[in-house]
Amino acid sequence: MTQNKQLTNKLIEICKKRMEPYPCDGFLMGKGNTNASIMFVGEAPGRQEVIENKPFIGKSGAVMDQYFTWLGLTREDVYITSVIRSRPYRKLKPGEEKEIEARGNRTPNQSEILAHAPLLDAQIEDVKPKIIVTLGGVAFRRLTGMKERLVDIHGTPFTTNILKLKSLEDKRYISSEESYIVFPTFHPASIFYNPKLKLVIEEDMRKLREMIY
Repeated sequence: MTQNKQLTNKLIEICKKRMEPYPCDGFLMGKGNTNASIMFVGEAPGRQEVIENKPFIGKSGAVMDQYFTWLGLTREDVYITSVIRSRPYRKLKPGEEKEIEARGNRTPNQSEILAHAPLLDAQIEDVKPKIIVTLGGVAFRRLTGMKERLVDIHGTPFTTNILKLKSLEDKRYISSEESYIVFPTFHPASIFYNPKLKLVIEEDMRKLREMIY
C-alpha cells in the first residue's frame, strides 16, 4: 500500500508495540486499490494470511473470491483490510503443547482492537471509500458502535459517521467528521459454520452490486 499522510511508518510501529502484550502473531497490512470506492473490513488475519502476507486466502479466501464474482469485481478493484493486523491465537489448554503457528484462531478482544484502531482509522482516511463493507459482527461494531445483531441488519446499507480513536493518547472513540455508506454482511468464514448463509450472502452481494452499478 502506498502510505499517505495518515498511515505512516511511525504509526505502524506504535501500533505494533501496543500489540506486544497480547497473544497475537504476525502483522499484515491491507491490500488492494488505494483509490477504491469500496473497502472491505474483516476481523483479523488468520494463520495462512500472516504467513503469505495476503488477506483472505485459503478456504475463506475462496469464499471471498465468490463475493467478488457475484459483484463483478476483482481484488484489484477494492481495498481489503481488517480491524486488527495480527492473528489472535488461542491459549494452550492444560497439558497441551503447541507452537504458536499451530494454535487455532480466536476472536480479537477489545484491548487488541483498541491497540490497532489507529491503523484502521488511518487507512479509511487515506483510501476515502464511498462504501465500507463490514464482514462480520466484529467489524460492524468496531466501526458503528451499534449493538444490532448481524442477522437482523445484514444487506441493509445506511449512511453514518463511523467511530475513530480520538487520539493516540486518548483511548476513547469519537464520531468521524465524514460520513460513509456502511454495508454490513457476513464474514466469509461464517458459511463453514452455517452453510445456509451462502444464499443469504449471495443476496447481500446482489444488493451491493445494484448500489455499485
